[in-house]
Amino acid sequence: MTHILAIDQGTTSSRAILFDETLKITAIAQEEFDQHYPASGWVEHEASDLWTTTAATCRGVIEKAEIGAGDIAAIGITNQRETTVVWDAETGHAVHRAIVWQDRRTSALCQELKAAGHEEMVTDRTGLLLDPYFSSTKLKVILDEVDPDRSKARAGKLLFGTVDTFLIWKLTGGKVHATDATNACRTMLYDTFKGRWSSSICELLDIPMEMLPEVRDSAGDFGVTRSDLFGREIPILGVAGDQQAATIGQACFKPGMLKSTYGTGCFALLNTGDTPVRSENRLLTTVAYQLNGKPTYALEGSIFIAGAVVQWLRDGLKIIREAKETQPLAERADDAQNVVLVPAFTGLGAPYWNAECRGAIFGLTRNSGPEEFARAALESVGYQTRDLLDAMRADWQGENAADTLRVDGGMSASDWAMQFLADIIGANVDRPDVLETTAMGAAWLAGMQAGIYPDQQGFADMWQLDRKFEPAMDKTRREEKYAAWQRAVAAAQGF
Repeated sequence: MTHILAIDQGTTSSRAILFDETLKITAIAQEEFDQHYPASGWVEHEASDLWTTTAATCRGVIEKAEIGAGDIAAIGITNQRETTVVWDAETGHAVHRAIVWQDRRTSALCQELKAAGHEEMVTDRTGLLLDPYFSSTKLKVILDEVDPDRSKARAGKLLFGTVDTFLIWKLTGGKVHATDATNACRTMLYDTFKGRWSSSICELLDIPMEMLPEVRDSAGDFGVTRSDLFGREIPILGVAGDQQAATIGQACFKPGMLKSTYGTGCFALLNTGDTPVRSENRLLTTVAYQLNGKPTYALEGSIFIAGAVVQWLRDGLKIIREAKETQPLAERADDAQNVVLVPAFTGLGAPYWNAECRGAIFGLTRNSGPEEFARAALESVGYQTRDLLDAMRADWQGENAADTLRVDGGMSASDWAMQFLADIIGANVDRPDVLETTAMGAAWLAGMQAGIYPDQQGFADMWQLDRKFEPAMDKTRREEKYAAWQRAVAAAQGF
């Protein structure tokens, strides 16, 4: 058995990627699925779409690679985090659409909990802030609708999980109800520092603990797939939320190492080792990965809109047809203009955590056009990343903290965007040879557990650089541009 099957279940599509024994990609299969927006700020998925596209891409990639299930040693799963699924324990059918991590419907509830003085307790237990982003308040509103007296949940008839848990349940035919520590710590129900579900938060939100999954290591036994799915049982040996999987795929195993993934959103993680750092700058304390019962921690900053701002140029403004058109437009933008876009389409993430803020554009002139909009869109991602890095440097004073940023995700393919990123953060930006770092992280966890991939150091030695972007912008100009961004964010929040 020479291959590892990585399932990468994302916000807009499900993908299956086969890696060979040298961690080289053999084949990729991908299927998009519908997004549902039942109200302003609400985002939902049909849980059945997550499952059917996952199963179809797994079968498709095996066929595409012209191998058999007998050639696959193990499966690794990585997934969109915080997205909340509740399903019937007997039928396996979801009882409500999955509420997506981007969804803001619980904003008022979070404000009520803050006003009642609960945020300090929640942060003390979880390392997170009271925000609609996380799973717990999403779970509460689902239960309020489908099981108001909680009788079904207490009787074990309803089960909760993030997407990894739901997929594990479906893959194993309902035999395993489990998650890993990296996903559990994003629910706002898990005591990140004690490594167990928090009874205090469950009581606060009236969430029966009977419906919560078992929490396991990121590399470990998550059961075997039903034999009828792929022709034989395949063990599931690795699980990690997408941003932690990307941290692993970037081989950020040493304290001070930092990665940022540019997908729909942008997520930066700084490895802080075996010591959890409690942020003074509204960042999140999270589990980077957990191996052999020992968690490694990270500081995380979450930006809600990164690649999605390019989708907005395409689908909203219709000034581009493909994402790759953004770079040549930005290169032709008028340097005399300083158009600043604050892409707070679904609120602002770290370090602002303003769920009510909405997007705004500043500095428009009569001559502003598609070129200036494209440049402002790409620059907004760089500015938001600097917000995160400045906060991380203030929170963690360790050696070599954030002196080099490893990047991945779709937007990292843009040389222009990555050069601006290096310029505005004033640090080197390293783009790896393999951009599929999220899937690679999941594959490595499963393959290492299966005994066909090397240990951490061996894997780190395999990491290869594609291109290094070094800061070239004059410091005065860098600070002037960043100051304009800060004024724009303040104005957007004021509005």
